[in-house]
Amino acid sequence: MIEIERKFLVLDDSYKALATSKSRIRQGYIPSSATVRIRLRDEKGFLTIKGASTADGLRRLEVEKSLTKAEAEALFNLCDSRQIDKTRWLVPNGRHTIEVDEFHGANEGLVLAEIELSAENEPYERPAFLGEEVTGDPRYYNSYIAQHPYNEQ
Repeated sequence: MIEIERKFLVLDDSYKALATSKSRIRQGYIPSSATVRIRLRDEKGFLTIKGASTADGLRRLEVEKSLTKAEAEALFNLCDSRQIDKTRWLVPNGRHTIEVDEFHGANEGLVLAEIELSAENEPYERPAFLGEEVTGDPRYYNSYIAQHPYNEQ
């Protein structure tokens, strides 16, 4: 239930040739003191609640539950304009899988990569397409860019 991840800007689209799958994701954020996210990934819905991140941005509590597509669509009505649209590419990388998110709409041009780890100091391979690490920088949290689109910053 504790999520540990590192986040990076992506330098180029070489990850696409390495990806084993991709999916379209729509997510919205319900106003709350915690991060409450509704996600529609292709035809599957999810409700995710995330606690506050540690000071370095590496760890936080995360609980996720499945929803039907209809339930997710109904809950999007609570999200107002706090929504994002992205394509997620899954890139095998040694013992890990890198999730590369290519954003659309008001966040077009932003591409971020995340690596989930089992420990904060767990080693991982760093492919050439990973650029600057932005772990802990709130400007790159999905919940932030849902309210402050990348192309308006």
